[in-house]
Amino acid sequence: MKGLLTGMLLVITMKLVALPVRESVIIALPADAVERVRYGAEQLKNTLIAAGYTVRVTPAAAENTGGIFIGLYTGVGGKKESFSIETRNKRVIIKGADASGVLYGCLELSDRVRASGILPEILSFSDVPEMVLRGACIGIQKPYYLPGHNVYEYPYTPQTFPWLYDKKLWIQVLDSMVHNRMNSLYLWNGHPFASLVKLKEYPYAVEVDAATFKKNEEMYRFLTTEADKRGIWVIQMFYNIIVSKPFAEKHHLKTQERERPIIPIIADYTRKSIAAFVEKYPNVGLMVCLGEAMEGVGNDDIEWFTKTIIPGVQDGMKALGIKEEPPIVLRAHDTDAPAVMKAALPLYKNLYTEAKFNGEALTVPRPRGEWAKLHQTLSGLGSVHIANVHILANLEPFRYGSPDFIQQSVTGMQEVLGAHGLHLYPESSYWDWPYSADSTGGGKRLLQIERDWIWYKAWSRYAWRSKRNRQEEIGFWSGLMGDQFGIGPEKGAAVLQAYEAMGEIAPKLLRRFGITDGNRQTLTLGMLMTQLINPYRYGLFTLLYEGESPEGEMLIDYADKEWKKIAHHGETPVQVATEVRAHGDAAVAALKAIGSVTKNKDEFARIKNDADCYRALAYHYAAKAEAALWILRYKYSDDIKDLEKALPLLKESVDWYKKLVRLTEGTYLYANSMQTQQRKIPIRGVDGTFKTWKEVLGPFEKELGVFQHRLDSLKNHPGTNTVQTKAYTAAATMNKDKPVASFFIDSLAQPFSDTTLSIRLFAPELKGLKGLKLSYKAQLQRGTFYTFSNTRPVKVLVGFFQPQKSAFSRDTFYLKAPELETNALANDYGQAETKIANALVIPGMPQLNVHMYEFKPGINTLKLEKGVAVVLGFIDGNQPVKVYDAGLYESGNKKQVDWLFE
Repeated sequence: MKGLLTGMLLVITMKLVALPVRESVIIALPADAVERVRYGAEQLKNTLIAAGYTVRVTPAAAENTGGIFIGLYTGVGGKKESFSIETRNKRVIIKGADASGVLYGCLELSDRVRASGILPEILSFSDVPEMVLRGACIGIQKPYYLPGHNVYEYPYTPQTFPWLYDKKLWIQVLDSMVHNRMNSLYLWNGHPFASLVKLKEYPYAVEVDAATFKKNEEMYRFLTTEADKRGIWVIQMFYNIIVSKPFAEKHHLKTQERERPIIPIIADYTRKSIAAFVEKYPNVGLMVCLGEAMEGVGNDDIEWFTKTIIPGVQDGMKALGIKEEPPIVLRAHDTDAPAVMKAALPLYKNLYTEAKFNGEALTVPRPRGEWAKLHQTLSGLGSVHIANVHILANLEPFRYGSPDFIQQSVTGMQEVLGAHGLHLYPESSYWDWPYSADSTGGGKRLLQIERDWIWYKAWSRYAWRSKRNRQEEIGFWSGLMGDQFGIGPEKGAAVLQAYEAMGEIAPKLLRRFGITDGNRQTLTLGMLMTQLINPYRYGLFTLLYEGESPEGEMLIDYADKEWKKIAHHGETPVQVATEVRAHGDAAVAALKAIGSVTKNKDEFARIKNDADCYRALAYHYAAKAEAALWILRYKYSDDIKDLEKALPLLKESVDWYKKLVRLTEGTYLYANSMQTQQRKIPIRGVDGTFKTWKEVLGPFEKELGVFQHRLDSLKNHPGTNTVQTKAYTAAATMNKDKPVASFFIDSLAQPFSDTTLSIRLFAPELKGLKGLKLSYKAQLQRGTFYTFSNTRPVKVLVGFFQPQKSAFSRDTFYLKAPELETNALANDYGQAETKIANALVIPGMPQLNVHMYEFKPGINTLKLEKGVAVVLGFIDGNQPVKVYDAGLYESGNKKQVDWLFE
């Protein structure tokens, strides 16, 4: 084979000669064979029997049996999981550096027998994986919140997760994983401990009844035993700081509260929970996410990891009487992972790090900029660094199976990021495991591991070895796809061509037109025109363009350069619009050329429908993006003719979306598996709403209608006022804390008590509101906690400054605006959405966006993390609030055209 990494052992290609059919075979186990070796021997035995051989597995056998002898040997040296196979003169020797090596050697020989139907008479082959960890993730979570619980809070119960107790399904999953040479299984949950351990100090913290607790113990023993047999390490993930619901109620706390400081009772409960878990399940790894449920980047993360998490593990070790450190994986999400690792490594050595590959999407094989730098920093620490292919918010729900894109991505993980591990999420429907979103009729659901077999096989194949010859890979995948549908490798190549064409569409669309790499955006549902022409208003996550895309231009940049006649650079929106149309056409044409298939006809029809869906999506986005460029040109030209050129393109985009609606009705249950208030783009999804294309078509048709009306008004009444505004009505509240100074919003008003910074410009809605005159210094040191009482619903207006900052650290001064990419609780009070963008100018300070926190009547506390922000005032909670961009900059008012669609 060509293109292997330097130092990899090569296959010695030799003539394979068939041995007599039904010849007897003895598989000789080592005297001290562990279950992992026995499992490998059993798999090889079953394959040989299916091929017509008579097979006996024995712990000790003479070699002069007259048949074929297969000897298994462990501990022969070499890298972990490496193996060799030597076959000559009816003697087969499989050697492994360890038990996993022997297991993989048995599986390799099994694959060869299945492919050819015979045992090779002469073979010399050695192999070793490139990536140390090759793992799949299963979320023990749901698309919705459980009653009385918050995000990530899902106790392990048969009512919520019936599949969790399905041993037959687990065996299918584990067998699939070991067949793909995966060696780690991540179980994701916010607070699993209250479902798995009991603490004598906190007996009330258990969140399930006695019968369920017993089932959980039995399930965990079964799962970990069966996984270990297949060389798979189970890793339990958890978030910080989350406590169980009964524990929270007992101590009058919230289960999770990001702004809450570390308090002794929670630290003690968490440390004891971890210790009990380690003592009970010493072979299960732990993966900790320091961010999201506790205040992000900062010293609290370091304190919690080094004084609660690690001591908890060490307490469990002490109780077991062991000195070998169980592994801990630190997730580099919403935390300064390099700083945490620097503090932790002197205390604990067996640490791994993990960070997202392309955020919560798949966009580019080779990340760059600050995001690549984070990975490179972590991989340079000396511990194993893992690249996480996280929730694929731009791919779901359609099938994704581009081996070429995946191979390039794994190569990028290693060459650019320095990763030596893969942590793989499901291709779609993460929150709905084990099912896909396909609607197949009769209530039957497709299993993800069956529908998305290419996804799992491709990532694991290239995690084992990424440098494989492209032409040989085309042959390999064409053969598999041809076998799937009974059409042979030649037509299988057409299926591969379709998959790889489809595989370019979603990555390119998101990286040139998207708002975020996070799951608050569902790419396949489309985008509003205002999101395309004014992305900053919707909380643009700039890392998407700066680190998770090739160098290139956004729509707004392209339009600006076009008007100013500046040369374009890198990948452009126009280029992508052209390319995705071509990809869509190519995918549809490739499948159409195949004609009929002889196997798996229903699945082939679903793939063809996915290709039609991707084509419609590509044409919809391309037409809308081209319309957006004419709209953006109008900002500069004030020429109605530019708007007129946009109109037919916008109509075309809606027509293609209607096709997408028809293609998905009856074939898909939903577009996105996360169906909570965290979803924001294109339309806010609450309680499972706006999860289908049919639902989103309405807003797109309305958008088109509004634009036509505005265009007619401009033609008939030139100079029409673009935005109508009305001052907010202030709400009455009573301060329940120590007195706080106030200021009234107006020109030259000073919003901070310890600076002379003053307001120059402000959105007219804000005029006269009474804000809190807080200390700039105190906000930096302690954050903001303001308790007040109100008899009617109120909205608190908070201004967040928008500085430029690196991808994985917090700005030194300014409080980060609520952001669902890093904080799952960022919308608990409706605060995640920017209400007025560029709403206020304070010379010398960054741009400011207004967010609103909604509070019900009663005694409430506004809690803001450490960092500078401006509390602009309190308004009537029932007052309608228009979301728009005020366009205020220190240099003056910049024209916006959002009003054309609203």
